[in-house]
Amino acid sequence: MSESTPKAPYTTNNAGIPVESDENSLSVGPDGPILLQDHYLIEKMAQFNRERVPERVVHAKGSGAYGVFEVTNDVSQFTKADLFQPGRRTEMLARFSTVAGEFGSPDTWRDPRGFALKFYTEQGNYDLVGNNTPVFFVRDTIKFQDFIRSQKRHPATGLRSNDMQWDFWTLSPESAHQVTWLMGDRGIPKSFRHMNGYGSHTYMWVNAAGERFWVKYHFKTDQGIDYLSQADADELAGSDADHHRRDLHESIESGNAPTWSLKVQIMPFEDAADYRFNPFDLTKVWPHGDYPLIDVGRMTLNKNPDNFFIHIEQAAFEPSNMVPGIGPSPDKMLLGRLFSYPDTHRYRIGPNYAQLPPNRPHSPVHSYAKDGPMRYVASNAAMPYAPNSYGGPAADVLRFGDPAGWAAAGEMVREAYTKRREDDDWGQAGTQVRKVLDDAQRDRLVSNVSGHLLQGVSRPVLDRALQYWRNIDKNVGDRIAGKVNGG
Repeated sequence: MSESTPKAPYTTNNAGIPVESDENSLSVGPDGPILLQDHYLIEKMAQFNRERVPERVVHAKGSGAYGVFEVTNDVSQFTKADLFQPGRRTEMLARFSTVAGEFGSPDTWRDPRGFALKFYTEQGNYDLVGNNTPVFFVRDTIKFQDFIRSQKRHPATGLRSNDMQWDFWTLSPESAHQVTWLMGDRGIPKSFRHMNGYGSHTYMWVNAAGERFWVKYHFKTDQGIDYLSQADADELAGSDADHHRRDLHESIESGNAPTWSLKVQIMPFEDAADYRFNPFDLTKVWPHGDYPLIDVGRMTLNKNPDNFFIHIEQAAFEPSNMVPGIGPSPDKMLLGRLFSYPDTHRYRIGPNYAQLPPNRPHSPVHSYAKDGPMRYVASNAAMPYAPNSYGGPAADVLRFGDPAGWAAAGEMVREAYTKRREDDDWGQAGTQVRKVLDDAQRDRLVSNVSGHLLQGVSRPVLDRALQYWRNIDKNVGDRIAGKVNGG
């Protein structure tokens, strides 16, 4: 090595102390036993045994990148939220994922795709947690756990089970709209770049004057919607299980930054009370003829993480992170997720997960939270309680206005949403089949569904599944039945 060649940095242990060898443990002579006093060896083994955090129960396999969101249209008449003000440019993080598969599962399984966004606004982090579909399988959060278990592995065999899936779906008719999306072309996107993202839930926007609106988010891919055939997806599952992860990383690395255009639907607050179906039902979409799309801005993903584990595996998205000007709606699935998401982060990566790099706000934090495992940023409060006499932070509702909320009437009950004249489970799925899909897409839908049903679905679940599709659309249901029954 010449004198001009810089020396490699020396190895240290986790405390920064130089270690003597990267290759040889400390032992009694060359053939003797190794010694417990070799602290670096013990540290390496102990660290290795603990270097995996529990994978996410849902959305375990995914990928993501950093980027920026830029407002291109003035929507300040609907919300005072900092990130949606004219000309605002907000740094952000996105994570895309499959829903049911484990951390090592193929990217190309037929499955909804998660579409989770974190915006580092001047008033704290705003998280929008959605999917590549505008609806979901269930409308009440009490059924979510059961739904996920039906999509996971059979407890006896340890195998994925189409029979479990169809058993749950056919006993839950509210799933029909989402299953129609799942079994169509969008059930297997060509890549993360070639799919839309939706907030899916209904949220509340509040403007500077205190006026309230209901809102739905639509992130439209600027790359164009594209999909994989079932055959191509199956081939990729065996030849390149990380196909979508690779595509996203390589597109950004090559300078081909993907973009999405954000559009919203706005419903006047008063419209919800007597709209023809429940606008807070996660299994329904709002017709664009009633509430047309309004341009907001553009999301660009232009920076790959420098460490996947730190920035993507430890990223914690939670719909409870809502900044002033944004609030929840009476959507039962959303209200359940306000608890569920932060709770799973506390279990998976610890109670101080908000201090990890991808979750750390870019705005100042003035919190009374203290202590706990792995806490390394102290509270700014002079005393760890409120109120106090020593200059600690003080909440001020007048500074940001009243919280986004709504009035509710009635007793506490365990029942479905009050039925309205178009609150059926089959109607929107049938409309999608008959009016949204073209002939070729309907053909692929019939092929996808019949192929799925022929893989281990038992009777009477199979009979229920055929009736399920006839309820959606009799012609499509009859065609599926014909293929399943050997026609």
